[in-house]
Amino acid sequence: MKAIVCLKYGAPEVLQMTEVEKPVPKKNEVLIKIFATTVNGADTRIRGAVFPSVFNFPVKMAMGFKGPRKNILGVELAGEIESIGENVSRFKQGDQIFASTGASFGAYAEYICLSEKAVMTIKPSNMTFEEAAAVPHCALAALHFLKKGDIQKGSKVLIHGASGGIGTFAVQLAKSMEAEVTGVCSTSNLDLVKSIGADKVIDYIKDDLPKKGDNYDVIFDTVGKGPIISHINALKEKGIYLSAVHLELPRIIKGLKTSLTSSKKVIGGSAPYTAENLELLKNLIETGKLKTVIDKKYTFDQIVEAHRYVDAGHKKGHVTVSVTDKNE
Repeated sequence: MKAIVCLKYGAPEVLQMTEVEKPVPKKNEVLIKIFATTVNGADTRIRGAVFPSVFNFPVKMAMGFKGPRKNILGVELAGEIESIGENVSRFKQGDQIFASTGASFGAYAEYICLSEKAVMTIKPSNMTFEEAAAVPHCALAALHFLKKGDIQKGSKVLIHGASGGIGTFAVQLAKSMEAEVTGVCSTSNLDLVKSIGADKVIDYIKDDLPKKGDNYDVIFDTVGKGPIISHINALKEKGIYLSAVHLELPRIIKGLKTSLTSSKKVIGGSAPYTAENLELLKNLIETGKLKTVIDKKYTFDQIVEAHRYVDAGHKKGHVTVSVTDKNE
């Protein structure tokens, strides 16, 4: 089968298409023919070894010093189950699914084997494979952090990076929780953020960013830009600052100090992904409360160009990659 391998860290050109052995499912696994995957910030950071300085050594110790040990990248996918192991009961041959592979990676390939207990469920009936493939990584992260925000009906929620991969899902999820949502984005993305449900938008190029006294219940930072103190000051008492980005040490220290010495909370870290939350997202999609915003679509042999585009830092929503045609 064809796969994209990353044998060393570096620019997009380190990615190479090659032939690898097609996997065979174990007793508790399913073999999935992958129709679509994505290129997101997680993929490009791993490929380029772009890790926060404080975590650089431990991350490389875990992943590989010269290149990723698991050299087929890709953290999310949509496809069809081609065969199942003898002990599998949750899925059957022919099921159309979408899934997160998480730290196991492997979605940049024509086939993958996943445990039936993986973060995987039946694909939403009202989504294409490309749309569904873009859901697991960013939407699960957005859902995890917004749950931590204890959002109630009428809560004032600000989402910084509202036009990005996590941000576009976060706006819609916060609205499904009946929050009053303000999105922060650039001038060119104002209409997009309004179209997915934001009640207000802040153009960070022209307008003032959140400031002391704005009294937000929750501020969700999906990009990690700007001083953390400005976000904290814009929270009301007992407000919550959520960070979906890995923080540098000074921001971590400031966050801990805030949580320990005030009524405000700073919550960060990695988001655990679960099949139950993916099923919840599927239900929101099928009831029309959540959709995927796709910026650009690429074919499998254009993976280098897709990584170059995401590296440029101007991605709106998601970049999808068609791996194999459903009719093949």
